[in-house]
Amino acid sequence: MTVDQQTPSVPGQSTKKRSRKDEILGIAVRLFASRGYHGVSMDDIGSAAGVTGPALYHHFKGKEAMLVAALIPVSERLLAGGRERVAEHEHDPRAAIESLIAFHVDFALANPAVIALHLHELDRLPEEPRRQIRRLQRLYVEEWVQVLTVLRPELSAAEARVMAHAAFGLMNSTPFLGGEVERERRATLLRAATLSALVHAG
Repeated sequence: MTVDQQTPSVPGQSTKKRSRKDEILGIAVRLFASRGYHGVSMDDIGSAAGVTGPALYHHFKGKEAMLVAALIPVSERLLAGGRERVAEHEHDPRAAIESLIAFHVDFALANPAVIALHLHELDRLPEEPRRQIRRLQRLYVEEWVQVLTVLRPELSAAEARVMAHAAFGLMNSTPFLGGEVERERRATLLRAATLSALVHAG
């Protein structure tokens, strides 16, 4: 399984020009995703970024700090985006779930390396940032659960939670998809498959 070889965007980054620190973090994310956290050294990151050891440590204390810098803003960004889309469609659960799906699919396609880190490297973090990320993830899931239990009142909250996690598994498959299908078509397929799974399954 491989991660799309694109330069990942820095989570939570604005449209302004990326700083050198952001560029280094993007390179580290790509290396972590493709080789695994333990398969990458600070020297590897410095070499790929064209940065010497002292200069690299000026930006980050170590690999762990890079992982924290990559993953916490992602979780914050997903939660904020999810809440925004639910609020936009407060009285239309079908539109809300479609908006949530489109938002998550777009994020996953734009950030495959970050998705791979979330899937495989979260346990590398120390307890406090790991707990923080888990809490943000739970809150994001509950936004989906809130909409699903209105859209499908036959589902209990626990059952809706199962459905939401299944949807994430589908949408987060993007790091392992090759380039055989162009991006917009991949987005269309993922949106349709996820909506069908959530609305028609069970």
